[in-house]
Amino acid sequence: MTGSPSRRRLWALVIGILLLGGGATAYTLRAAAHQPGGPGDTARTAADPGFTLDSGAPGALWFRDTGSGRVARQDPTAPGSREVGGPRCDRFHAAGPTALCLQLRPGIPARTYVIVLDRALRERQRMSLPGIPNRARVSASGQVLAWTTFVTGDSYNTATFATRTSILDLRTGYLIKSIEQIPLTLDGRRHHAPDVNYWGVSFAADDNRFYATVATQGRTHLVEGDLRKWSARALKENVECPSLSPDGARVAYKKKVSDDARAPWRLHVLDLATLREHPLAETRSVDDQAVWTGPDTVAYGYGAGTGSGVWSVPADGTGAPRLVAAGASSPVVLSPTTRR
Repeated sequence: MTGSPSRRRLWALVIGILLLGGGATAYTLRAAAHQPGGPGDTARTAADPGFTLDSGAPGALWFRDTGSGRVARQDPTAPGSREVGGPRCDRFHAAGPTALCLQLRPGIPARTYVIVLDRALRERQRMSLPGIPNRARVSASGQVLAWTTFVTGDSYNTATFATRTSILDLRTGYLIKSIEQIPLTLDGRRHHAPDVNYWGVSFAADDNRFYATVATQGRTHLVEGDLRKWSARALKENVECPSLSPDGARVAYKKKVSDDARAPWRLHVLDLATLREHPLAETRSVDDQAVWTGPDTVAYGYGAGTGSGVWSVPADGTGAPRLVAAGASSPVVLSPTTRR
């Protein structure tokens, strides 16, 4: 290239911009080419023949296998072994005749496939919604579903996150795309604020009452919601990702106990009648919505990537954490009513 040094620098800048633009375009085209939406979608959510909610021994632990990204099952009589045969999910939960699978879609901006599966883990319904998969819950009957996605940010431990929590009633097909507009009573008064975020829904046995976290004005609260009355009221501050016990009397949750961004939370259990709480024996900072694997035991995912695992701990605060499945997340134990 000939010309003055300034002209050569200008041409170099223009070429650089074109190359960068071309690279960005290529990335976008590659991402679009791999977007689910065709026959590949079914393959991503197809379970192996015979791998259903009816398979496996009673009390089996179901979870996401980290290595494959697929749903797996571990029978209680064979700890450490697993059968991997379910759909590929980033978050998974199941109860009754229904399973819920959240898949992160490739591409920018981030979107999530919300996939409803039947007892045979066959796809019944699919929706594409904004955000990154975060929480998934199915009511005990399998008829009401909830999920949360991060629509900005990717962690509850930042000042810039925003969530979207949806509820779907399979009996009517009614979808609440965001529960942010539910009338909220906080400190005895109706609360209005533009910064309200909900996440971590857990349903009661009646498919109407639910518990969730609401964040507003720098504080988090446990709320009790009523779908029929379309109302919610705050019960206690500093409660995140609640999980209702099988008897409906207690909530397991993560409580912020430190401003250290590396270890802000500790798992607790709350008695709903007295609002008294106690910490669990797990002292590490767990960023998960725990599940009850029995009347007196909770399980949760801890760690990331190949270092992830599902751990279990007694709900009364005694004992010690126990690794029940390495390389795993999104645990759930199906209730006897789920199985025929």
